[in-house]
Amino acid sequence: MTERKPPGVDFESWVDKQIRDAETRGEFERLPGAGKPLPADVDAAYDELWWVKRKMAREGISVLPPTLALRKEAEDALLAAYAAPSEQAVRKIIGEINDKIRDMMFKPPPGPPLGKKPYDVEDVVRQWRERRADR
Repeated sequence: MTERKPPGVDFESWVDKQIRDAETRGEFERLPGAGKPLPADVDAAYDELWWVKRKMAREGISVLPPTLALRKEAEDALLAAYAAPSEQAVRKIIGEINDKIRDMMFKPPPGPPLGKKPYDVEDVVRQWRERRADR
């Protein structure tokens, strides 16, 4: 930590001295990003959550509203049901996702509407049988 500005010393000259001392110690030589081009979003409008978005992108994190996340989960569950090894597994997968869909239908969270209704288990089982017969 730098020392406090002595009384009676002009801020500009004190800051200039701090910078000069740091340069002589070599503290500016290996800074991250040195010699690299500026980021592409340097001209973008200021976003106060820039650091959150950058960290999420760097760590591969995405946050969806609960309804959109459930839509994705429902699509994945349907694909998993089609690939299930038995009719019992199909019924279990579709039953679990239907429970989640019903819960969200009756207690909708904030955000976009779900736009999904529970799957017809018998219809999914019929499609599962057809797909297995085609193989």
